[in-house]
Amino acid sequence: MSVTRDNAALLLLQRLVKPRRTAELLEEHGEPISALFAIDGANQLTLETADATSHEAQIDEVLSELEKLKAAGVSVLTVLDDAYPQNLRLVYDRPLVLWVRGELREGDDRSVAVVGTRRASSAGLERARQIAHQLVEARYVVVSGLAAGIDTTSHVATLEAGGRTIAVIGTGLQHAFPKQNADLQRRLGEESAVLSQFEPSQEARKWTFPMRNAVMSGIARATVVVEATYTSGARMQARLALEHGRPVVLMESLLEHEWARDYAERPGVRVVAEVAEVVDHLDRLYARDLTLTA
Repeated sequence: MSVTRDNAALLLLQRLVKPRRTAELLEEHGEPISALFAIDGANQLTLETADATSHEAQIDEVLSELEKLKAAGVSVLTVLDDAYPQNLRLVYDRPLVLWVRGELREGDDRSVAVVGTRRASSAGLERARQIAHQLVEARYVVVSGLAAGIDTTSHVATLEAGGRTIAVIGTGLQHAFPKQNADLQRRLGEESAVLSQFEPSQEARKWTFPMRNAVMSGIARATVVVEATYTSGARMQARLALEHGRPVVLMESLLEHEWARDYAERPGVRVVAEVAEVVDHLDRLYARDLTLTA
């Protein structure tokens, strides 16, 4: 992914105003450099008052920053780029900027998120491992969040099966959370891809992980929840996936929780008793030509 002035301008724009305002300015002005001159508020960059020389210097600074990051293996990808993930492009709350370590591929659109609690049971971990193996056999890309528990098992099992797995993380790419997954994160960045919507220096915060779940839901065509309590981010991702119009698969063991029984009644949710049913259900959706983004 190349470093461009448009990407640098969009990143600068997002640093100066909130993402929603950035999206509004882009829609109104068509491209980020023009949008920069229309910023309201404290920065007072308007078409009449902006200092073009200073403005160009700011873009040059960001370009230099992006070139250094690229040399260190970190690329920036924006909604302006053709390589921006197509599944994610279709959701209403897509991030304007993604930071990537590794490589995204066209086949990554055929992806399924496998998620669950950090404090997983041994049975839950085994189900996650089996699901990952069967998804690989069926040529799906496995997406997860690199958290402890179900996420870690999903990534590792996919690698064991010779498949491709993408991590969507809740920190910037210069950090790993949990720290014990630093080596796994490094390996995924070398062999597949690690994505973050946060700038590389962003540390873990309570608010970063729900935002991460929204991106993980958006980038995947479906979400499989293996094991999750009411407070788990995996439950939140199930809700977000339904908001995105994406199918959700719940393991039957989740029905011990009230939230799962409630979700089981919603359109777009399938409850399965056996691991093999996960791939069967996803394959039927494809076979019927029901796009998983409909």
